[in-house]
Amino acid sequence: MRIFLSTLLCAAALGLAACSSANDSTNARTEQVRVVQAGEKAVAGHLSYSVLDFQVMPQLGEDPNPRIPHDRFLLVQLGVTNTSNVDNPIPTIELVADSGKTFEELTDGNGVTNWLGIVRHVGAGQTERGVVAFDAPAAHYKVRFKDETATNEILMDLPLNFEHEKVNDAFVPSTDLPQGAPPAGTPQAK
Repeated sequence: MRIFLSTLLCAAALGLAACSSANDSTNARTEQVRVVQAGEKAVAGHLSYSVLDFQVMPQLGEDPNPRIPHDRFLLVQLGVTNTSNVDNPIPTIELVADSGKTFEELTDGNGVTNWLGIVRHVGAGQTERGVVAFDAPAAHYKVRFKDETATNEILMDLPLNFEHEKVNDAFVPSTDLPQGAPPAGTPQAK
């Protein structure tokens, strides 16, 4: 009888250990989020995201009343394709810094050309294009996309690139100056 009880307890202990191990691997698998590179499609559920352009802007709009950010405006131009046969909502999008800090997209599209909006959807088999805006420091980020139910997600790595950043203080010489005349404000060579 003792041998039977010992065998039964061992079998129960091994069964519990196997279940616990299976749960740990399942949890680890669901916590892992795939990261794709910019230029690839980020597929989450029935939604397929593409980053078409990424700009860093020190302001939106022109003088006399530009919109000034706390840090920088980061504008992400997206294409979102719905591969299902029903309309689907487009969930909110987040920027994720290398430190793990997240930035929510702005809820005010004032000054953002082709703003995607806040309440948005994409029709069955259709693609919506537009810009989402963030106010965040200029840094390296990943964009977090979610599926239509906001339960599955995928990250897209954005390149750290400031080529689109508008510079207002740069001196640009005029091409209409007569030959030999230096632009105003530049020291003349002797």
